[in-house]
Amino acid sequence: MKKLRFMVLLIAFFMLFSVCSYASIFQFNNFDNSKSEHGSVGAKYTSKEQKRVKTRIQNSIDKYDYDLFGRDNFEYFPLQLGEGDYKVSIFENVSANRYRQVKAQSIKAKIKDILDVFKASIQTVNWNSDMEIINKAEELTKDLKTDKEKVVAIYNFVVNTFSYDYDKIKNIDTTYVPDIDKVYQSKEGICYDYSAVLAAMLRSQNIPTKLKKGYSDLVNGYHAWNEVYLSDENRWIVIDSTYDSVLKKSSKKFTMEKDSQKYKASREY
Repeated sequence: MKKLRFMVLLIAFFMLFSVCSYASIFQFNNFDNSKSEHGSVGAKYTSKEQKRVKTRIQNSIDKYDYDLFGRDNFEYFPLQLGEGDYKVSIFENVSANRYRQVKAQSIKAKIKDILDVFKASIQTVNWNSDMEIINKAEELTKDLKTDKEKVVAIYNFVVNTFSYDYDKIKNIDTTYVPDIDKVYQSKEGICYDYSAVLAAMLRSQNIPTKLKKGYSDLVNGYHAWNEVYLSDENRWIVIDSTYDSVLKKSSKKFTMEKDSQKYKASREY
């Protein structure tokens, strides 16, 4: 009996050790690489003096900087620069615009499918299946078959439901990141909100959707919009739900698919 009890305890120990070992392979206190094969990496950092913190995701071609709000929980960021070697760094504010590096890691991203990058929940498109708006996406698409049908249904919902918030854009902070739940409750937002909401709803339906920032011939100033992949047609299309929502409110004509030549992106997520 004692021998049997010893064996049970030994097996339990090895099972626990295996789970802990598996977690430690991917999580290094401030970083979580468990989702890297699907195109995202996690970061968190607690500043003792509650200073502003940033994270940088870079490879040999480009770099992306983000404000890092994750303290106890990881925030996830896309590896949109493709497969290969990345350096992920965390910086803490020292004074004014000066930062010091406090943590860093190097990873080799082996992304199974580059389209997975644009299906993930990340800081700029932060969604989960419990959100009311994600349940709405499920409701809108439950009887639809093709990606195009689902995209049209969700696009029409966003264009018809949300209004542009002209007051918000006047007072927007440089650290602003859309809170999709709050945007859905208010039914108002700026272009960043529109594109984050559309991306979240479509990603929840397994439709790759990019959130892009840059400039458009159709809009004055810095802008945000989406590129959506239609798997049944094997192509990306440009959608600008903000622009179309404004036209809709003015009873002007518009079409969902935009001319990609009229948009020039500087960032994509």
